[in-house]
Amino acid sequence: MDNKKNPWLMLSFFFICLSLNNHHSLGADTISANQSLSGDQTIISNGGNFELGFFTPGNSSRSNYYIGMWYKKVSLRTIVWVANRETPVSDRSSSVLRISDGNLVLFNESQIPIWSTNLSSTSSGPLEAVLLDDGNLVLRDGPDNSSKRLWQSFDHPTDTWLPGGKMGNNNRNKQNMHIISWKNSEDPAPGPFALELQQYFSNYIILWNLSVPYWNSGSWNGKIFNQVPEMRLNYIYNFSYVSNENEAYFTYSLYDPSIISRFVMGISGQIQQLSWLENTKQWNLFWSQPRTQCEVYAFCGPFGICNLQSLHFCNCLKGFQPTLDNSWNLSDFSAGCARKTSLQCGNDSLADGKRDMFWEMTNMKLPDHPQPKAVGNSSECESTCLNNCYCTAYAYDDSCLIWIGDLLDLEQLDSRGRTLYLRLAASELPSFRNGKAINAGVVLGSVAGMAVLVGLIAFVIFRRRKGSIGTEKVVDGLLVAFVYRDLQNATKNFSEKLGGGGFGSVFKGTLPDSTAIAVKKLESISQGEKQFRAEVSTIGTIQHVNLVRLRGFCSEGTKKLLVYDYMPNGSLDSHLFQEKNSGVLDWKARYQIALGTARGLVYLHEKCRDCIIHCDIKPENILLDAELCPKVADFGLAKLIGREFSRVLTTMRGTRGYLAPEWISGVAITAKADVYSYGMMLFEFVSGRRNSEQSADEKTRFFPILAASLIIQGGDVLSLLDPRLEGNADVEEVTRICRLACWCIQDDETHRPPMGQVVQILEGVLDVNLAPVPRSLQVYVDNQDHIIFFTESSSSQSSQARSTNSNSSSQSKSSVSSTSSKS
Repeated sequence: MDNKKNPWLMLSFFFICLSLNNHHSLGADTISANQSLSGDQTIISNGGNFELGFFTPGNSSRSNYYIGMWYKKVSLRTIVWVANRETPVSDRSSSVLRISDGNLVLFNESQIPIWSTNLSSTSSGPLEAVLLDDGNLVLRDGPDNSSKRLWQSFDHPTDTWLPGGKMGNNNRNKQNMHIISWKNSEDPAPGPFALELQQYFSNYIILWNLSVPYWNSGSWNGKIFNQVPEMRLNYIYNFSYVSNENEAYFTYSLYDPSIISRFVMGISGQIQQLSWLENTKQWNLFWSQPRTQCEVYAFCGPFGICNLQSLHFCNCLKGFQPTLDNSWNLSDFSAGCARKTSLQCGNDSLADGKRDMFWEMTNMKLPDHPQPKAVGNSSECESTCLNNCYCTAYAYDDSCLIWIGDLLDLEQLDSRGRTLYLRLAASELPSFRNGKAINAGVVLGSVAGMAVLVGLIAFVIFRRRKGSIGTEKVVDGLLVAFVYRDLQNATKNFSEKLGGGGFGSVFKGTLPDSTAIAVKKLESISQGEKQFRAEVSTIGTIQHVNLVRLRGFCSEGTKKLLVYDYMPNGSLDSHLFQEKNSGVLDWKARYQIALGTARGLVYLHEKCRDCIIHCDIKPENILLDAELCPKVADFGLAKLIGREFSRVLTTMRGTRGYLAPEWISGVAITAKADVYSYGMMLFEFVSGRRNSEQSADEKTRFFPILAASLIIQGGDVLSLLDPRLEGNADVEEVTRICRLACWCIQDDETHRPPMGQVVQILEGVLDVNLAPVPRSLQVYVDNQDHIIFFTESSSSQSSQARSTNSNSSSQSKSSVSSTSSKS
């Protein structure tokens, strides 16, 4: 037949040709024996959860393509498995994934096999590769014997452990299963960090280069890993352990299958449990270990130093520069740093007679693999290192330690660290350290400089004696070191008192630029000048939208003051417990304040260099800005007071009901003490009154007991609500807060959720089950006439708002409740 006379035949032929390059030529979730996958073709699991095909990682501009698997229903492409993670292809159109010789094989553009399932036994029947809806790619006999799995991706994970997958050991072939991090965000090749199971101890460890363990989950007790208390509130993930003669492994599932969750060995060297939030288009962190970045072994590579206060955590030591700039831009620091100038050791004709010298580095965590040397003093230790061309550093306290070769796992600490002496070429050090005599010109210049300095000092003293305001100076680019006389002037000689407490009194002031401030005069502070400045400087670096911002300080002899931003709306208690209905906080505002407060505590507990325990969470220490955004106040005082805090605490009387049982029993205090206080405060958000107060018709009922009992019995939660709200509240949110509060006040601190989980529960990411009624609450009720709880500022519980409302009830006042944050 003439083609020109049959256009339908030509059109049919055209569509057949097009179909050869369209993914619809494959089965929806299957690559059959006579099919292949290339170009932009993909297969999609039956329920539409996962998709498999070629991809380019991250924002890479390189033409590197990989066969991988990602979530189909997640708007942000997230790769969970990669086949050829070490051997990319450059042309996906001519590269093919197909079944060949009893295996699933990837052929590159030259038709060379670069990845395979590597099965040695062959099947007699036709094979097919099927992408299941749990993210498992399975190679199996054809549809007639689909239950027989010859190979599955769950047995060969890359960096992600999906629900339903296994993580463990195969006793038959003596192989350990690992999940290994990507090298960086644009390279899925195996990185330096891996997670594996230690079968004989039933615990997980994280390894650096599969050789150095730096984190341990603790043993499995049948419910949780001992070092992962976040698992105790087990209402999302159901973990189980299987051990038999063939294998030993852990697996986990989700109580709610609609949740999208993954467990990842991140490029940061931290394992992370993540859940997808579609409304925010981002992955939400459920928990991670190790908790801080600098706990990851050798994260910054050779001659790199980790610093939690640094923007990217890693920096090169003095005299060094990044080995691979591009890798550092991708947060891959594993290659570390290289010397800018070679050492002179072994060179007999030293330029200008300069030898290698040492740079002093204070407050350091010493690097790994030191070698002890038996010498008598520091000078001998220095000489020992200098005489060894391979020695790169030394340290000397009571003994001598030297390091040969690369320096690994360095960390910048605060005052707890030690001093390390780094070996550098002399040209990398200031010229005055070369030992040469100082010439006359330098001497004359120094004398002239001293004269100018003395003149400036005299001028400053003269200005201060005149009582001028504004002579403060910036410390570390963040805090202002105020002059005491200036603060006297700013506060009109401390005439307008806003509040007071166990640590001192707070006064209102105004700076010359009309900025309102709150000045706290500290009492019982025994630190010296240097220690006080160091502690305050540390606190001053801690800034968060839900924390009060410290503007500056004053330290002149025994006069120790802290300067904060002033907040005209005062503290939460003045709004929460006021008797009049006018201006009462509605439920929406209360819920957002509870959430914001929790976020502030998460920052203190988990995001700072050292975990900061507030030790006095209550409404008086929660401040509200103009938009009712909560700010946690007094958060640095526990750190600032240090060991004296416990003494001050036990000598001050006050509000009952916020202190965790461990305070009374005398055991060590952890961040879970704050969780307890926060939980007690949540009950007050609901009731609108103090837990320690009793209404006329409930003289024998302690409100937390009443709330916990009603929640367990499934009663009407709105009956617990502040009557001033007239029932106007979200029932689900009230129930959530009451259940959460019950978990927060558990007697055993390990049963209380960390603040990170508290935030997720309030955000609605996590559900919360019923909690038992703590026995200590009933003891408290039975003995409330004999038991007194103490807080550091409990003798004075006011807020800034009380200073502007003379009709407020005479409660004791919080020490910094008059401050706010504009951060």
